Amino acid sequence: MTIRFLPAPGAPRRLAAAQLSNSVGDGAYYVCSALYFTGVVGLSPARIGLGLTLAWAVGSVAGVPLGALADRRGPRGTSVLLALATAASVASFLFVRSFGAFLCAAVLYAVSQCGLAAARQALLAGLVAPAERTGVLAHLQSTLNAGLALGAALGGLALGAGTEGAYLVVFALDAVSFLVCAALLLGLPAVAPVPERAAGEPRLAVLRDRPYALVTLLNAVLLLRMPLLSLAIPLWIVERTHAPGWLVSALFVLNTLAVMLFQVRTARPVTDLVSAGRALRLSGLVMALSCAVFAAAALPGAGWAAGALLVAGAALQADAEMRQSAGSWQIGFSLAPAERMGQYQGFFGTGVPVARTLGPMLLTALLLLWGIPGWLLLGALLLGASYAMGPAVRWAHSAGGVRA
Repeated sequence: MTIRFLPAPGAPRRLAAAQLSNSVGDGAYYVCSALYFTGVVGLSPARIGLGLTLAWAVGSVAGVPLGALADRRGPRGTSVLLALATAASVASFLFVRSFGAFLCAAVLYAVSQCGLAAARQALLAGLVAPAERTGVLAHLQSTLNAGLALGAALGGLALGAGTEGAYLVVFALDAVSFLVCAALLLGLPAVAPVPERAAGEPRLAVLRDRPYALVTLLNAVLLLRMPLLSLAIPLWIVERTHAPGWLVSALFVLNTLAVMLFQVRTARPVTDLVSAGRALRLSGLVMALSCAVFAAAALPGAGWAAGALLVAGAALQADAEMRQSAGSWQIGFSLAPAERMGQYQGFFGTGVPVARTLGPMLLTALLLLWGIPGWLLLGALLLGASYAMGPAVRWAHSAGGVRA
């Protein structure tokens, strides 16, 4: 079991431990945050949505300069400071009682999270050989899902209690989890900062790298699958199918278990840009098929038939997600210059906050208003983006080469 689920000893395993620590806290936070902000803080759902949208928009912009800071000052120290900042932002939610304070705390949280993601990627790149990075990231993704599942179970206990004290314990747990994460990151070997940029060299060179920007844009399109499981599919099940409502949680568990068990195996063949492109094309095909199966679940028929189609669609989606993740990790690292890894990873990582902010609005409009044709259009969009990634990667490769 150890060989199968744990990364190699040393830096990869410590990175996985840091990932596990903060993902347990985040899992509990995600389950309880909406009810805490509405029931305890007294904010309306519309204000919560507005605040989080603004916060993640700011975070997506901040990821690049914070990644550049990791390049100049060293990714380990920057990661530790941003983990501490995340802990402080979560702890501040304990004292939030107005929209203004909530917005400030949410912005600090989003900025810290986006910067931490970029700095940790740069730290991983400095500690792990290029040929092993995608495999290590697969272990980290598996660990992330395990931590989120455990944290969600702890958050469920707080929801069952339904008291302000229980919610406060969850937020305190999340803050402590990032303190543990910071301590684990501090125990990693230091990675030397990159040399000072030459005279005339732009401060944020990634913003002028048009081929890499195109690759990042296509990756952001592929990441529109992220709000499917948390928002679009639950609404689709309840409003458009005859399947039982409990399938919403069952499909979430199915996805979590699939990534925990099979992400490492799925990522194993992805070792270079050629195999990464192959993984993305196959991911697009599987995702398009998944969208068609989800659409078919709304056709007239018995509830059990709709349920079976939804389970099949979720299984296909999990497979597509794992292939897309592995391919994107390889591409994002391989096309980034070693001396600018932090800022390039910060830029490449903007796809996640973009999917979090624009995805819910886009997907609910596309799927719930258009119905079955909307699902087919989404599948075609993701398939097209996955196949367009090949020419975009070749353009970026020819412009700058495989640089890390």
